Amino acid sequence: MEAERLIEAGRRALADSRGALDVMAEAWQAQALARAVGSRLALCGPMELRSEARALGEIGAGCSALDHPTVISGGARAAQLSGIGEVRPALAGLALLLGEAGIALVGVACDTGEDGLYWQCIEAMDAADESLDRVHGMLRRLAEREREPERARERDGPYGIRGPAPSAAGP
Repeated sequence: MEAERLIEAGRRALADSRGALDVMAEAWQAQALARAVGSRLALCGPMELRSEARALGEIGAGCSALDHPTVISGGARAAQLSGIGEVRPALAGLALLLGEAGIALVGVACDTGEDGLYWQCIEAMDAADESLDRVHGMLRRLAEREREPERARERDGPYGIRGPAPSAAGP
């Protein structure tokens, strides 16, 4: 399934989550999807995004919360990732999902009286926050890439002329 559709499915599932365990499971689903998108972009995304994407693909890897029965029963949604159509909308959607997961985790952490669940929330919030930082970094790089031709036109003038050639400048 295409990244944007998976991200929307994750946002809907997170919004429909009832209870701390459902929120935790959906937060880890979101993190798994962020890792999958990062790994995919590291392999075949725009060159300027590959180092950030590689780092995104490694955040939270090996977390035991993915062993949670709610995640296991439905499987990791990220395993369905078949491609990334347009990079910018996919990253923007992923940023929304990660932000929403972080907010939901704060709610769970504030409401729980159980130490284990509290610290799992903190770990999940850290992973979501770090992933969100990487996604924002990639979005900034894409914006810079899109502004570069405009800067070149401003610098070079309307006809691409920068000024006299060095040999014509005189002694």
